[in-house]
Amino acid sequence: MKRALLIGVAIGVTGLVLAAVIAGPQMLAGYRFMSALDSHYARYDADVGTWPQPQDTCNACHGASGQSQNEQYPSLAGQQASYLQTQLKAFAEGKRQSAQMEPLAATLTDDQIASLAQYFARQAPLRTDTPAADERLSAEGQASAAARGCSACHGSDFMGGAAGPRLAGQGQAYLLSQLLAFKQGTRTDPSGAMNATAGLLSPAEAQALAHYLAGLAAASR
Repeated sequence: MKRALLIGVAIGVTGLVLAAVIAGPQMLAGYRFMSALDSHYARYDADVGTWPQPQDTCNACHGASGQSQNEQYPSLAGQQASYLQTQLKAFAEGKRQSAQMEPLAATLTDDQIASLAQYFARQAPLRTDTPAADERLSAEGQASAAARGCSACHGSDFMGGAAGPRLAGQGQAYLLSQLLAFKQGTRTDPSGAMNATAGLLSPAEAQALAHYLAGLAAASR
């Protein structure tokens, strides 16, 4: 009887050990995942408050924390707060057209617009996409940027200046679409500077400029 009991205990211990060996890594991975999730939400709450916040609506197009992963949509991360605020108000008032952005912006209060602009401005920017290497096209784009004086408004590093938004590291497709929109007048600049500048660009020059700017590193300030 005693021997049978000892054998039963041994089998039970062996089973527990085997279960720990099999399930242990999964349990540890689960614990690490939950810890990482807790840390993420702790940082989120400290940065912007409890979830959800208005900026969470923006993730679908502009990416988490405003860092777009789609070259068709602009990154908001690291963009100037004043520029973001101006654009959101323009969408809300119908001065800038977008089937997606106009109704969304129209629901925001002035305080929410200011809060969104400040939130995205303090996020670390990254390059949206990496265009296929083309030294000739990049050189043409760089020469065009210099000839057109783009840095006067957008900064010497194209991370945004007093009068213009960050262009460095934005998606190539987005940059090209906006240059063509300014050229064709479907997007307007209150100062008229962008419409005038873009109006002088040939389609090939616009393509080269978009390629060059998309390939630039987006650095935090």
